Amino acid sequence: MTNNDCLRRIRYILSFDDSAMINTFAHVDQQVSREQLCTLLKKDDDPDFEECSDTLLAAFLNGLIIEKRGKREGEQPQPEKRLNNNMIFIKLRIAFGLKAEDILSLFSLVDFRISKHELSAFFRKPKTRQYRACKDQILRNFLSALQSKYHKNDEAEVLYKGKAG
Repeated sequence: MTNNDCLRRIRYILSFDDSAMINTFAHVDQQVSREQLCTLLKKDDDPDFEECSDTLLAAFLNGLIIEKRGKREGEQPQPEKRLNNNMIFIKLRIAFGLKAEDILSLFSLVDFRISKHELSAFFRKPKTRQYRACKDQILRNFLSALQSKYHKNDEAEVLYKGKAG
């Protein structure tokens, strides 16, 4: 998965507008203009598309943790210069305050089966024997599961309003 794809999907999951996205970056003192944000969110084949760097996505994810969980005491974490799917998964797990059981139940929403032991391997240190690299398919399924749970269902709201009116 590309960093831009992750950024677009997280924005959709949380129904963030441009201001909310910019504020999330601002939590970690990362200045992003509306124009730059728009170029990051464009489709890959758009001529104005700008690739989202690992550092920029890490800054956004750190800001998302602060947005959802609050600022922690002491020195704030610096955005990583290199990101991988495991790190993205970990940051999203922290931001949403998810435990292993929560993630497994989220995966069941999208009919994706994984054992608790397989899941814990994604959150281990890379040098440990039990570490396992998180493939794109796992991260995609996780983001889809988050979408199933957290995205406001506009269609359901329209149906509800239609029946009420």
